[in-house]
Amino acid sequence: MHLFAAIQLFPDGTMLVHIAIILVMIWILNKTLFKPIYAILDAREKNKSHHGGEAGAILEDVAAKEAVYTSEIRDARNEGYKLIEERHNTAVAVRTEALGMAKEETAATLDAGRSDIERQTNAARLEIESGAEKMADHIAATILKG
Repeated sequence: MHLFAAIQLFPDGTMLVHIAIILVMIWILNKTLFKPIYAILDAREKNKSHHGGEAGAILEDVAAKEAVYTSEIRDARNEGYKLIEERHNTAVAVRTEALGMAKEETAATLDAGRSDIERQTNAARLEIESGAEKMADHIAATILKG
């Protein structure tokens, strides 16, 4: 029963002393123990972060090299597209020239064929006319004899 009698439910002046002692202990621990730990953690964070330290310098160097790489890739791609376009234009020009030559050859062959047909037609007419005159003379001679 003595234990329950020792517990006080109402605060007295000792509680304020305990709070003051706890606050002094926190202040002393911050100055002696936590301040060096915080300094070490800040240095570690500074070395890891983008704002400074070796890791930050490496990340900046990587970003610069990536930008150069991207630029060179873009330039190479553009040069490739220009080369493809030039070769395409050259192929189109060669094709157009070949089509033009084929059309000229076809037109020349067609003209030669037409003139040959016209010459053969004229020769056939002359042959038919001379054959008709001979036939008429032969018919007339046969009628007159008979």
